[in-house]
Parts: sequence; structure tokens; C-alpha cells
Amino acid sequence: MMSLHLELIYLENSGFVVETDKHVLVFDYYQDAAGTVAQLIAAGKMLYVFSSHRHHDHFNPIISTWQNNVAKFFLSDDIDNLPGVNEEKIEYMRPYETSVQDGIRVKTYGSTDVGVSFAVEVDGWRLFHAGDLNWWHWKWDHKYNLMLAKDLFIKEMDKLDGLKLDIAFFPVDSRLEEYRAIGVKEFCRRVDVGQLVAMHTRGERWAPPIGFFGKGKSVATWCPVFSGDKLKVTKE
Repeated sequence: MMSLHLELIYLENSGFVVETDKHVLVFDYYQDAAGTVAQLIAAGKMLYVFSSHRHHDHFNPIISTWQNNVAKFFLSDDIDNLPGVNEEKIEYMRPYETSVQDGIRVKTYGSTDVGVSFAVEVDGWRLFHAGDLNWWHWKWDHKYNLMLAKDLFIKEMDKLDGLKLDIAFFPVDSRLEEYRAIGVKEFCRRVDVGQLVAMHTRGERWAPPIGFFGKGKSVATWCPVFSGDKLKVTKE
């Protein structure tokens, strides 16, 4: 059944909660200064937890302590330190695999760093969490590495081309300076996005300049900064 409304809650870095009428999804938990997840657990909510890769700012093994309130962990297969968790609750996923659990359809895509990105269908919503999939153009890097970074990103975008999404979480890393938005620009050019959520911003707010998405095209954009920031999204 379709849910007409959902709420997004920012945790930190690339971490988010997505709450529909029937499901609560937690992506790339790292830190949670506002205590959002603790409040959900105290309220008796069952969680579906996604971790795109092992980097410390995307994965915190403390999630293992939630297992009594977790229906399923969807983890990139490069993660190997989730001690004490019932193995039946863990779905390790490589790029380009599909899993269906409790009405949630999860398809993984690749990354331009490590791990996976997630395309999730839940309660009539189509979500995408990029993990560390991005065009990582570090201007100080060697020319060969810059060419490789571009090539890896374009090859992954070829697999995503034409995807239709209600909500997409995508990195806009301020450390890339003037190149921070080249990845998200290409992503939104190739993919149909209803609501864009900027993440991995390193605390610096970002907003697309006029004309960023191309002539006659606009994409609703949200760039949270503080843990606990919320956005309600409604199906049109």
C-alpha cells in the first residue's frame, strides 16, 4: 500500500532516518547527537538498517546493540564487524544484487569508493542512498587519478541512467571546493529525482544556483546541517 507522506530526519554526515506510515529505515548511521534513533527504539519502532560501507563516518558497530528492534540489517559485504547479531537478521549485499524483505525491495548499485549504493522501494516510495558514490574530483590529485575518478563515476551513472526516484540522498562534499557539486549535477541530469537531499556536506550548507539543473528543470533540494533536522515529504 502506498504511503502518501513520509518524514526524513537527519542524523549526521550521510546518516538519515526515513519514516513512512509502516516502516522506519535508518541509513548509514554514524552519530546521532539529537538522539533520534534512541527515541524511535524507546517508542517500540522496528527498524530496517542500511550501511553502505565500512568507513567510520558511514558505519558505527553500535548498531549491533539495536538488534532487538531491528527487523533486518542490509549491509555492504565489506562490513565484517557486527558482533553478537543474529545472522538471520543480516543481509550482506554486493553491488547489483536484489533482496526483498517485508515488502521492502532493495537493489544495490556500485560505488566510486568502497561498498554499495542502495535503491529502495518501500510503501510506494522510490529512494536512493548513494553511500560514497560520487564524482570525487580532488583538484590537487594527479591527472591520471582525476581521469580515473571521472571514468568510474560515468560508468556507474550509465547503470543508473533513467532511474525514477522520489527521494535521492547524494554527497555534496565541501572539501571538493568548487568541484563539490559536479557529481550531483550529473546525477540529476541522468536520473529523474523528485526530492534531492544533500549529504556528506561536512557541515557546510549547499544550495543549487539558478539554472543548476538545466533549462526548464527544477528539483526540490534539502540540505540539512544539524542533527535532528526534519523534512516532511508528500506524494503529489
